[in-house]
Amino acid sequence: MATASKQPPTDGLAKGALTKDATAKEVPARNAVGGSGSVRVEIFDQVYNLRGSDADYILKLAEYVDGKMRAVSEQTATVDSVRLAVLAALNIADEYHLLKRRLEMSSPEARQRASKLASALDEVLQDTRRTG
Repeated sequence: MATASKQPPTDGLAKGALTKDATAKEVPARNAVGGSGSVRVEIFDQVYNLRGSDADYILKLAEYVDGKMRAVSEQTATVDSVRLAVLAALNIADEYHLLKRRLEMSSPEARQRASKLASALDEVLQDTRRTG
C-alpha cells in the first residue's frame, strides 16, 4: 500500500525530481506536514520523494500505481520490479485510452446538443432584444 508524508528536502532534492530512498521501512503511514512541498511516497515497497502542490493528490496517484503493480504481481510469475512497472504502466495506458475513446465517441452527440441549446438561447436573446 502506498503511503505518503510531506518532508523537508533531503540531500539537495531538485524541484520536480523523483528519487528512490533506501529507507523504505521508515515511511510513516500518515501525512506529516512539512514546509517544503516534498512528499514521500511508497510504491511497491520503494520510497520516492516527490514535489507537488497537492500532497493528497500525489498520494492518491501513488496508491493507484501501487495497486496496479500489486495486481500485476499477483497475476504474473515475474519478480522483476521494472518488468512489473512496465506491465502496470501498460494497464494504466490501456485504461486511459479506453476512457479517451469513450469520451471521443460521445463527443459528437454532446456537440450537437450544445449547438441546439446555443441556437435556442440565441433565439430567446433576439426576442428579448426586440421586445425591449
